[in-house]
Amino acid sequence: MATQHSSAPVVCSDVTRRYEGSTGRFGTSGTTVTALDNVSCEITHGSVVGVAGPSGSGKSTLLHLLAGLDTPTAGDIQIYGTSIQTLSSRERTAFRRSHIGMVFQRFHLLPALTAVENVAVPLVQAGESRATRRDRATELLDAVGLDGRHKHRPGSLSGGEQQRVAIARALAADPAVVIADEPTGELDRETGEQVLDVLTDIAADRAVVIASHDEYTLSRTDRVINLRDGRRET
Repeated sequence: MATQHSSAPVVCSDVTRRYEGSTGRFGTSGTTVTALDNVSCEITHGSVVGVAGPSGSGKSTLLHLLAGLDTPTAGDIQIYGTSIQTLSSRERTAFRRSHIGMVFQRFHLLPALTAVENVAVPLVQAGESRATRRDRATELLDAVGLDGRHKHRPGSLSGGEQQRVAIARALAADPAVVIADEPTGELDRETGEQVLDVLTDIAADRAVVIASHDEYTLSRTDRVINLRDGRRET
């Protein structure tokens, strides 16, 4: 299903993220909070890597950095040969749309659109033709086990089906990396297992990163990066 990408790993080298004058969850005004402290890791092509740790450990910060939603204060993040922190905001957005797929705990599907239309949204942004969008979205929905559900809107789909639509949408641009933040957090065990089956299957063609508190979810990964207080535990 996916095109072949470089076998070079995703590499984080001595990555630190500090927030100056933080407010809210990062501290009070005028403080400096280190959300991630000198973290290094590699995520190889064809692997599923878990990211674990308690709330405030730096999981979300690491995922945001890997996705190019944020940039490190220090260190280097390379995704298939590109140091994403050297890109402008506009370039990072374009890079993310082309190379990174994201799956969230809450599905973020558009309620007025059918499953096919939701999956096709990234392809609309990419300027693909209507026929290409339809064919690609249909192929992806079939691949995640939703043949026969193409024209259903989110309100008529189960939680597991909605998450599989979200995974198909994340794959629309054929990304090299898929980042999933608590993808089974709102699902029961059986449904969560089905979603994890899909995520582990797609790793054959790309790198998959899954952040989770759930021990079973983490047991389905090839290895786990453990974070605590912004640092990687060994």
